[in-house]
Amino acid sequence: MHGLMMDYQLTIDRIVEHANRMHPHKQISTKLPDGSMHRYSYADFYRRVKRLGNVLETLGVQPGDRVGTFGWNNYQHLEMYYAIPSAAAVIHTLNIRLSPEQLAYVVNHGGDKVVFVDGTLLPLYERAAGQITCVERYVIFNAPSGTSTSLPNVSYYEDLMAAASDDYTWKVTDERQAMGLCYTSGTTGNPKGVLYSHRSMFLHTLGENLATSLGATERDRLLAVVPMFHAMAWGTPYATLLAGAEIVLPGPHLQPPKLAELIAEERITIAAGVPTIWMGMYQDLKANPRDVSCIRALVVGGSAMPRALIEAYEKELGVNVVHAWGMTEMSPLGTLSKLQSHHDNLPDHERWDVKARQGYVVPGVEMRIVNDAGRVLDWDGSSVGEVQVRGPWIAKAYYRLEPTEEHFTADGWFRTGDVASITPDGYLQITDRTKDLVKSGGEWISSVELENALMAHPKVAEAAVIAVPDERWSERPCAVVVLAPNAGEVTGAELIEFIAPKFAKFWLPDTVIFVDEIPKTSVGKFDKKVLRVRHAEGALG
Repeated sequence: MHGLMMDYQLTIDRIVEHANRMHPHKQISTKLPDGSMHRYSYADFYRRVKRLGNVLETLGVQPGDRVGTFGWNNYQHLEMYYAIPSAAAVIHTLNIRLSPEQLAYVVNHGGDKVVFVDGTLLPLYERAAGQITCVERYVIFNAPSGTSTSLPNVSYYEDLMAAASDDYTWKVTDERQAMGLCYTSGTTGNPKGVLYSHRSMFLHTLGENLATSLGATERDRLLAVVPMFHAMAWGTPYATLLAGAEIVLPGPHLQPPKLAELIAEERITIAAGVPTIWMGMYQDLKANPRDVSCIRALVVGGSAMPRALIEAYEKELGVNVVHAWGMTEMSPLGTLSKLQSHHDNLPDHERWDVKARQGYVVPGVEMRIVNDAGRVLDWDGSSVGEVQVRGPWIAKAYYRLEPTEEHFTADGWFRTGDVASITPDGYLQITDRTKDLVKSGGEWISSVELENALMAHPKVAEAAVIAVPDERWSERPCAVVVLAPNAGEVTGAELIEFIAPKFAKFWLPDTVIFVDEIPKTSVGKFDKKVLRVRHAEGALG
């Protein structure tokens, strides 16, 4: 027996319609390349999104076509976030930090028909262009008309927009149509594509805006530091407009002093980014204090934020840190770590222990941990297994690849590759990636726990722990450390002594290597693959 409900399609155009109807005066602000601010209202934005719908039609974009975007976080990119899906096409956000070979691979694999390229990033894109075979038209945005480029078949965004009408009928008719395509950052092999539907992204947006989740409201001003090419900026461009919150986009200005300045001047209430960004900003705020007390949620994802840094932000700067966890395959939201009523009477240090966990699943996501034998483990806080998830915004296969047991279980769960325990009250604690665990003498050692302990040392800015081959134990942990500015003399023995009380003796790294910089992946995580290669080549020091 069917319910007697309307057949109302959950499509992205509904979000921009709601935003325009309910919050036409709210602002979208972008820091432009020259440092000035561009501001306009939701109502202006709405008209421009409709205009862009007509532009896409003149470019020959048909329903189902993939349209690439290669750009910073700015208002034109936000217009594409809405216009491309609402025109029934698929927005394919291209990671600007990929190598030319990987960039060419994802554009060709995605089959992008048109690509929008940020004028400030033309040299980066042009390096890959010769290997790209599928693109018929290029559109340059965020740059003056006539900006020179070696790309073929070029138009200029603002010229096309000026010539277009803002009378446009949305083309998307079915919530199960694809709306977005993101490729994983791919630490092994080629990046893999995740194809989102309108329904999955709409439900993800509702999930993100629940009070138990990110909970944006029209009172918020959100700074999206997380790039718009990284898992759809964690869904924030959709969550903010649906809530009526104001959104601030930093453009290319991602240096810690610039972000601190933006937060203080724009009175940001929610800021979202990866830990390396917030590590840098903390150091800057210590040297150049600014008032960032306006932040009610400093959202951290992409990798674990060291517990010591969470404590420092809260104790010294009065900023509430919200750990989040998810993946491109999860659209990306999976868990958030907020304190609950049963934590109210805990002493501060125990509250920070809770906040250092990845948190509880948001409604809409189911989670389990499974051991190597395939047995589902208890949520007892000590059993450790692979995290598996399922839900309406979680991928069931990769784009143009057959699902395999390596990534998707026979009973319909996505295998994340993260290893974790879950506390009895449902808080996820990630101990590692399956491929980053150190297996020493048959025992597992968590690189993440060692890193967090090392980064709690006041003279350590960053620390990554990798497995290195060992004749006796098979593998041993090796710590790679970047010292904080003006740290002075620090020895490896001093750091090992500092963390020794927290761990069994066999966990302690055999070697500590000091470096100026730890290589990062295209989404700002420590690139342990590169570290392992450098170590094997004797190039780490």
